[in-house]
Amino acid sequence: MKFFVRWLVTSIAVAAAVLLVPGFSVSGNAISAILAAAIIIGLVNATLGAVFKIGAIGCIIMTLGVFNLVINAGLLWISVWIVNNWLGWLGGAIVVDGKFWPYFWAAIVISIVSGVLSWFVRTDEDE
Repeated sequence: MKFFVRWLVTSIAVAAAVLLVPGFSVSGNAISAILAAAIIIGLVNATLGAVFKIGAIGCIIMTLGVFNLVINAGLLWISVWIVNNWLGWLGGAIVVDGKFWPYFWAAIVISIVSGVLSWFVRTDEDE
């Protein structure tokens, strides 16, 4: 149950980024693209995110945590690339107009919306 709640929360956060961030949009089947992106974002953050953050601990400390934002933008870039190139058969894609800034702002929006929703949504397994 907790997996599905986290998936739904991340899906809502990705949809919010699509609505709020200029240059970050979906084409084709938007629902399948957003749901696939939510799963891939979770998997990439759980695996590569931990590796990148441990590897960049010096930069993160020196910038007082601001480098985490750059890492999150990079992880979002990897997630979007996976969704568009490996999961194209779903009929939807995430379209990003830009090199860095749309990923940067979308990662911030996804983090904030996901954090706020996770704060309000609790499962029985959280207690």
